Amino acid sequence: MESRGWNVERMIGNALQMGIPDLNAAHPKWGERWIDVKVPGKYTFTDAQKRKWPLWAEFGRGIWIITAATQIEYDKLFQPPNWRDFWKASWGVIPDIDALITELQNERANEE
Repeated sequence: MESRGWNVERMIGNALQMGIPDLNAAHPKWGERWIDVKVPGKYTFTDAQKRKWPLWAEFGRGIWIITAATQIEYDKLFQPPNWRDFWKASWGVIPDIDALITELQNERANEE
């Protein structure tokens, strides 16, 4: 991606940044992309990703999942965010945004 003019930053989650995708990429023409790299058939979402990504989507923050360093996968960055395509039925329905906000507020209140 860098050879195509993207600035790519590897994101490293920690106790304060759980649920962050693997990469943040920005391009002067194409804008910003949050990218998570998954292995087909062998991936999962962390609990934090399951909670945060629907909330991020509600606020217009897209997350793209790519599975290889190929042109086909690169082209996915120019389509709508695709993280929902990777949501496994065994995880249940994608959470309700209002319920997520309430849950996050309760977590913050318990931390204080």
